Amino acid sequence: MMKIVRHPDSKLIDQLGGPAQLARLLGMDKPGSIQRIVNWRRRGIPLAVKVQHAQIFMPALLLGQKP
Repeated sequence: MMKIVRHPDSKLIDQLGGPAQLARLLGMDKPGSIQRIVNWRRRGIPLAVKVQHAQIFMPALLLGQKP
């Protein structure tokens, strides 16, 4: 049996409410958006998405605090 390896971002996805809630927070409403976020659990959240939505993923950085 193959073990599923999750990226550390998987925990962040859970902290933000799970794939469906994160899709809403990011304004992703097209079909397949939730599945895309589910895939991030294994691959990680793309850096471009983190930068584009820094207020969600890097709020401490925006406030000048150390993460």
